[in-house]
Amino acid sequence: MIIHLKKEIPTAEAKQIAHNLEAIRYYNGTHEILITPSATKTLHPDIIAKSDGHWVMDTDIQLASRNYSDTLREIKWGTTTIGGTSKNTPVIAGPCSIESWEQIEESAKLLVSLGITTLRAGCFKPRTSPYSFQGLELEGLKMLAEVRKQYHLNIITEVKDSSHVDAVIEYADIIQVGAKAMYDQSILRRCGEARKPVLLKRGFGTTLQEFVQAAEFILSGGNEQVILCERGIRTFETKTRFTFDLCGAAYLKFHTNLPVILDPSHAMGYAYGVPDLAKASVAFGCDGLLIEVHPTPKLAKSDASQQLDHPTFKQLFEEMKAIAAAVGRNLI
Repeated sequence: MIIHLKKEIPTAEAKQIAHNLEAIRYYNGTHEILITPSATKTLHPDIIAKSDGHWVMDTDIQLASRNYSDTLREIKWGTTTIGGTSKNTPVIAGPCSIESWEQIEESAKLLVSLGITTLRAGCFKPRTSPYSFQGLELEGLKMLAEVRKQYHLNIITEVKDSSHVDAVIEYADIIQVGAKAMYDQSILRRCGEARKPVLLKRGFGTTLQEFVQAAEFILSGGNEQVILCERGIRTFETKTRFTFDLCGAAYLKFHTNLPVILDPSHAMGYAYGVPDLAKASVAFGCDGLLIEVHPTPKLAKSDASQQLDHPTFKQLFEEMKAIAAAVGRNLI
C-alpha cells in the first residue's frame, strides 16, 4: 500500500506513523510517502484522515505500477528528455568497454557527427571469467569525464559491485546497474539515495515481477528517475546469446510507469542481427536504445562479436530515423 500524508503533517509525526506501520518513508518534494507491504489491505481511520490518498496494491510492484500513477515518468539528463509526454527515442551508443583514449575519442567523434548526445562505455566489467579483461576502472571513469568535457556528451557507465558504486555515481550522468548486479540490494539502495537517473538492466534469469521489484528498491529510496532495460533472457535457445523478450517489454510498457529502453546488442550477441533487432525496437515504440559500437570490433577486449563497426552503425542510425518518424517518434 502507498500512502500520501497530508502536507501539514509534521515530519516527526510522519516518521512515527511510518514506524507504527513498519513502512518505508520518503519525501518526494510535495508529500511524505509511506509504502507498506502489499499484504496491507486496510488502514485505521485515523491514518486515513491524515492522508491525501492511499493505493492498495496486489503485489509489491507499487511505486512503479500504473495503478498508482498512470502517467509515464519523465526523466531528464543533460538536454535529453524521455518518458512523460515526449516521443523521444534516444540512441545511447559506444563500446562495451573503454580501452584507451584513442578508442573512446574516436567513439565520441562518431556520436557528435550524428547528433547523438549520450555515450556508453564500461569501466568496471562484470566478466564471467576472472581471466578476461576487467576494465580500466577508475582510470576509465576519469577518461569518460574528460570525454564529457571535451565533446559535451552525457555519460552512462555500469556499476559492477558496491565497492565502486559511489565512484560511478560521482562520474556518471546515468548510472547503469547491469544484469549481473540487479540483485545486489546494496547497489540498489545506494542508487535510491542518489539523485541521478538509473538504468536498471533485467537479469537474464529474472522474471518481470523480480525485475520491477528491483526497481522498487531504488524508487522507495526516493530516487524517482528509474529506467528499465530489456537486454534478453536465457531460454532453451543456443543459437543466439539470449532471447530478446519484446513480450516482456510490452508488459512493462502496459503495467508500469517507467520508461523502457531496449538493448539488442546483448540480446543477439552477434553483430549481424543487431541492426534488424534495433529497427524492430524503434518500431515497437521503445523509450530508447542501447547499442554497442566499436571503432574496430574484432580488436575489442570484451563482447567483440556483438559490437557494430562505425560504418554499419551510421547506416543503421539513418534507417532508424525513417522508422521512428513512421511511428511518430523522434530518434535523437
